[in-house]
Amino acid sequence: MKHLLKLGDLTREEILSILNLADQLKYERKNGVATEYLKGKKLGMIFQKSSTRTRVSFEVGMYELGGYALFLSNRDLQIGRGEPVEDTARVLSRYLDGIMIRTFAQKEVEDLAKYGSIPVINGLTDYCHPCQVLADLMTIRERKGAFRGMKMCFIGDGNNMANSLMVGAIKTGMSFSIACPKGYEPDAALIEWAKKNGDFTMTEDVKEAAAGADVLYTDVWASMGQEEEKQIREKAFKGYQVNEGVMNVAKKDAMVLHCLPAHRGEEITADVFEAHADEIFEEAENRLHAQKAVLCKLLK
Repeated sequence: MKHLLKLGDLTREEILSILNLADQLKYERKNGVATEYLKGKKLGMIFQKSSTRTRVSFEVGMYELGGYALFLSNRDLQIGRGEPVEDTARVLSRYLDGIMIRTFAQKEVEDLAKYGSIPVINGLTDYCHPCQVLADLMTIRERKGAFRGMKMCFIGDGNNMANSLMVGAIKTGMSFSIACPKGYEPDAALIEWAKKNGDFTMTEDVKEAAAGADVLYTDVWASMGQEEEKQIREKAFKGYQVNEGVMNVAKKDAMVLHCLPAHRGEEITADVFEAHADEIFEEAENRLHAQKAVLCKLLK
């Protein structure tokens, strides 16, 4: 494991190894154990998309590991004025021990890894969100105890979250179902991969997808950069909501996850959100522990 560019690059064993280390780091943090495993290490954090959880969790994570995190926005870098990614990668490789980038194009992340000489972590692209899904998997295992035999259902847009969740679920032995409107399906190549490598179902029927689910997952209808499509998407996604009716067809002890921010009354009702708030905010906390594990794997 040289980088974390997308979950598809990792084996099941590598994913489980990250989760095991994340569990250890969470235990150490809760019990006041010093964890300066990356003392003196420097992480550059490039943000072309803003974030609450990604920035705070990576910055706090590096601090708790004894390292230093440097926040870099478009305004701080020549990349925002047209410097090629390959040049930025080679320059930053001479200053830093690792790069985390949150941006639009997956190619930008891949090019940073290709031309740089230090580990690169994908903090989010329009294609995938591996850090979030590692935290999701950590939360599911904490609550359910295992992956095999579990069914995860995603309701909503076949976006970067859907792309990464289907890979993470299938690689860890869960079945995966998705309910999405026509025209909003996940990446076509990933759908074919999922069909060949696991128990995968895609439908336009929300209750069909949610039937017997152990884990229900949803995300906003319009992601960052899609605000101008809001009205179109509100019409397309009407009915694609995690609500009491959907909960009634899932398992009685089904958990609900959301990568946040949540738009109550759209992709999830306020009642369902609050009933499962402990799970959702534990999931948010686990971004810190899962990413610390990734940092240790790549930078130590």
